[in-house]
Amino acid sequence: MTPSRRSFLMAAAALSAAVATPEMVRAAAALDAAESADWAIATRDVEDDVARRAMRLVHGRAPAGLSGALYRNGPGKFRRPGGSATHWFDGDGLIRAFRVEDGQATLEARFADTPKRRWESEIDAVVTPGFGTKGDDRAKVGSNDDANAANTAVMVAGDQVWALWEAGSPLAMESSDLSSRGFVALRDDLKGMPFQPHPRYDPDGTVWNVGLAGDRAVIWRLNPDRSLNDARIVRLPRASYMHDFTATDRHLILVLQPWLFERHGAPVISGLAWRPEQGTQVMVLDKDDLTKSRIYELPGFFHFHLGDAWAEGDGAIRFDVAASADPRFAVDGARVLVEGHGVVPGDPARLALITLRPDGRAEMFTSAAVGEFPKSDPRRAGLARSLTVHTAGETRGRPLPTGLAVQDWTAGRSQGFDFGGHQIVEETVFVPKPGATAEKEAWLVGPSINLREGRTELHVYDAAHVDDGPVATWAADIALPAGFHGVWAG
Repeated sequence: MTPSRRSFLMAAAALSAAVATPEMVRAAAALDAAESADWAIATRDVEDDVARRAMRLVHGRAPAGLSGALYRNGPGKFRRPGGSATHWFDGDGLIRAFRVEDGQATLEARFADTPKRRWESEIDAVVTPGFGTKGDDRAKVGSNDDANAANTAVMVAGDQVWALWEAGSPLAMESSDLSSRGFVALRDDLKGMPFQPHPRYDPDGTVWNVGLAGDRAVIWRLNPDRSLNDARIVRLPRASYMHDFTATDRHLILVLQPWLFERHGAPVISGLAWRPEQGTQVMVLDKDDLTKSRIYELPGFFHFHLGDAWAEGDGAIRFDVAASADPRFAVDGARVLVEGHGVVPGDPARLALITLRPDGRAEMFTSAAVGEFPKSDPRRAGLARSLTVHTAGETRGRPLPTGLAVQDWTAGRSQGFDFGGHQIVEETVFVPKPGATAEKEAWLVGPSINLREGRTELHVYDAAHVDDGPVATWAADIALPAGFHGVWAG
């Protein structure tokens, strides 16, 4: 089926719904509340771009041969005097670049220059409806990209990085200085179609992604140079909230959880209903022929993030997921983070392994590991692997991780490192060591927020000995709020 831009934009009409103006008192209260807990720094407002600055080596020694940049994305501005975002997922996108060269590290950050940010800066109020923020009738939303916060993830595209968001186009930014160059139109008639924040990669560099609109998805296929190869519409068996998907070398895998779109509204979560009795459906699509699909059934669970999938020799497909019992964090916990105080409801996600059998059976093994943000070796994207690195240490009632761990699915064991309650640990990515081929022959690179020192830190771990803690740590002279996702460019 040929994608219809009009039909996708109509399906996402919740973004442009008119809603009541929030009271100024609420905005002022949000500003005050942001400093009321030790972890409130995770959603602190950044008022302007952050110029490039040196980071100081405070622990260990920089690994020889580590050279490149970690680009990360996440919300950096939530509150304005005339109205504020009320949900973690709705702040303005702030792109960070941690650059490592010759044993030295630098940090810089720039806001994604979007129509949403320009308008809200002009009126000094957050008014745009989003995932969990209602917005008000001052919003200017005529298309998906008018509401695009460009705040979730980032991918490399030649000399640019693309800031990604769930419901709109990528925003191109120069990798050299993070200056914005505008939304990417992969084809003129596809402007504004959703291009989600978790693309998947084939060994040859082909990029796959999904854009969701109700019970339809556009399947994007990009060439290694990031030009468009194809875009096709696929009908889904249900209109399910889907933040991530995964892929093997031959298949795309869409996990359709029982958090279902039942009506349009603003914010987006107001139209979603949790129906665990309907279970979770896993849709497997053939990359070579998207008309070929198979549906597997599992008990109902909630998730944001999946690990890369792979196929075994017997045809079984496996992938991991950070699974929760319900979407309470997405609805209420992310509001607590922006409020800066309170108790996050529910239990943290646990890492689970899903197996899809050739005979149609589906199995889910839930490990003992508390974890989120699963990442694996990029050299094995879509291929057989054993290791998953993930954040760890999150406890019930107190948000955000304090450590990280590596799960070895083949050996059935995990090793990890925990900083303790004074650190907020963010997503960590694999960086293969030069000339190495084994999974464990890699560094793990990722930031944290040191609450005790009030600073952002960058850590490097040895993937084979993560339990020893960082082999090197650099510290910045500032603390940036917690980000979501990143990518390493060597």
